Amino acid sequence: MPQTHLTDTRFDQFALHPSILAGLEAAGFHFCTPIQAETLPLALAGQDVAGQAQTGTGKTAAFLVVALQRLLEQEMAAVPAAETMQAASDTQSGAGLEGGAPQPGVEAGVESATELVDKARAEPVSSRARQPRVLILAPTRELAVQIHKDAELLASHTGFRLGLVYGGTGYQAQRDEIAAGVDILIGTPGRLIDYLKQRVFDLRQVEVVVLDEADRMFDLGFIKDIRFVLRRLPPPTERLGLLFSATLSYRVMELAYEHMNDPRMIEIMPEQVTADRITQKGYMVANEEKVPLLIGLLRQFKDARSMVFVNTKREGERVWGYLEGNGLKAAMLSGDVPQKKRLSLLKRFQEGELAIMVATDVAARGLHIPGVTHVINYDLPDDAEDYVHRIGRTARAGEAGDAISFVCESYAMGWPDIEAFIGARIPISTVEPALLAEVDPKTRVRVERRSRDSGREGRRGAPRERSGRPGDRAAGRAAGGRGRGGTRREPPTKRKQPEAGQAHPPASPAASDDLAAVNPVAAGPEAQAAVSTTASSDAEAPKKRRRRRSRRRSEAATEPDPQV
Repeated sequence: MPQTHLTDTRFDQFALHPSILAGLEAAGFHFCTPIQAETLPLALAGQDVAGQAQTGTGKTAAFLVVALQRLLEQEMAAVPAAETMQAASDTQSGAGLEGGAPQPGVEAGVESATELVDKARAEPVSSRARQPRVLILAPTRELAVQIHKDAELLASHTGFRLGLVYGGTGYQAQRDEIAAGVDILIGTPGRLIDYLKQRVFDLRQVEVVVLDEADRMFDLGFIKDIRFVLRRLPPPTERLGLLFSATLSYRVMELAYEHMNDPRMIEIMPEQVTADRITQKGYMVANEEKVPLLIGLLRQFKDARSMVFVNTKREGERVWGYLEGNGLKAAMLSGDVPQKKRLSLLKRFQEGELAIMVATDVAARGLHIPGVTHVINYDLPDDAEDYVHRIGRTARAGEAGDAISFVCESYAMGWPDIEAFIGARIPISTVEPALLAEVDPKTRVRVERRSRDSGREGRRGAPRERSGRPGDRAAGRAAGGRGRGGTRREPPTKRKQPEAGQAHPPASPAASDDLAAVNPVAAGPEAQAAVSTTASSDAEAPKKRRRRRSRRRSEAATEPDPQV
């Protein structure tokens, strides 16, 4: 790997603890990057630092080394003075004993501070409160996971306990881990504040606070959460503050001056970090040629690991579908991918199992994926600053890479802003027909979507009930009543009157009952008693039901006698 990104400053030139140097040796770090060479002298001396640097420049190692050194120095200084004085007194008294024979073990002198620290750290957590002393905040879950991974390597010889909290998975497991006690807490603002409000931990013992990708905190709307956390820390004069951002904008500087102790500004310009090692190029392309051009380029790459950036999840799924349908295995990474699946896809991509990753800007910041050779801006970003973050996925740690952008009809208006932001002209060319692959629209693999109404399918097949008594309604429809889905009730017809001199036909039992309902007096005493009994029972029934029954009786009474 080329070493042009490194300086002549070595880590062992600083007065670092041997356990930290052992971790750096295990990681293969010997020389500092520019941001490390500028940050370490100031931060190790206790000066707050606000640094501007792109991802992949070594800033993670910079603030981890500072935090670990601070904790080790505090533990060395916190060795009980009483034990030291007692050991010295024992040494002197042993040397002055009659006969001049020192007590056993006195010549070994006082226990070293490192041994006392190790002994204290070996005590069970229940016997002493262990609250976070280093707090590291990251804007995304992926960045938090990556910082934790780097911290495990660098702190492997220190014995410090690390904690990691982020949303989307493992709520109770993360809670139990933090409740058991940690020295260094790394996490995203949302889940961290959740546990803080539950008093799973407190921030009164924090000695070092780190804000990584501070500008991204603003972009994702976390700034209120960040202020909530910072206001619950010890005063800035009693802790060390480190802030890193891709750009030191006005709002980032305002945050730094509000919650840090007179921070020193360090700026590592992008031209010093990435521009010399990234080959940038653009293609003037029509919208309908973007997929054929993408497939044609990816087929030409040999032993490549490529990231394809899109602006929307829907477009990303469409691009992924065409890649899969044309024999190019790829992963799709967007903001709503479940956390477990997201980590699995990242692992497969990092290990080389998948050579292509289609991603939205959620993966453009903070991810450390070694060996990315090509970055393709399938859609130009809406913000020129995001262009720098996207192409920063390649040419990391001194390696070289290619950045290819599609200047299409939909996003071409943002191209001048990108060139103005980076302060350089990017060569752009037209698309040669040989670069366009033949793509059949039928080859696209469709992403299975869960229907919104999947939970209603069982209900749609059954008739809708508007009351708690479906049997009553069903009986009413069977009787000819008009209901939801029932038959229309015919209007009552007028009873046919017999002609003059014609005798009344014999009444059927049903007709007699109808007559009793209409004129109980004419029906006789038995009918009057029956009607009286019916009226009393109707009075006990609900009013609405009584009206329905009386209406039905009226209709029955006015229906023509079938014998007429």
